[in-house]
Amino acid sequence: MLWVKSFHIIFVASWFAGLFYLPRIYVNLAMVEPNSLAERHRLLLMARKLLRFTTVLAVPALGLGVTLLLVYGIGQGPGNGWMHAKLGVVGLTLIYHHYCGRLLRQFEAGTVRRSHVWFRWFNEAPVLMLVASVSLVVIKPF
Repeated sequence: MLWVKSFHIIFVASWFAGLFYLPRIYVNLAMVEPNSLAERHRLLLMARKLLRFTTVLAVPALGLGVTLLLVYGIGQGPGNGWMHAKLGVVGLTLIYHHYCGRLLRQFEAGTVRRSHVWFRWFNEAPVLMLVASVSLVVIKPF
């Protein structure tokens, strides 16, 4: 079980690293001057590759988490309300990840109308989700 837990933590940390950086690329994309096509194409390429890589990292993170839950019974039984909250945070993280993909498609189509300031705030969401998730697992407040 400790190997499964270790790899789960490694993949979750890697997945979040991608979710920390991808919106940062969006900040830069939102700041690109309209006539700077080379910069725009380079940032779009970086975003596409990072989204793909981040998605690949999310799959084993989720699979190993499900294994810990269903096979090893972590977080099951009475007094494990923290796990329900953590699963809610995981759900929010998946929605955020999916929305990052939608935003990339909008950038590719040239239909994004949000400012770089909005993307700076959007970039903070995965930090809050990671803090919530780790706090729930370590502290187990309920």
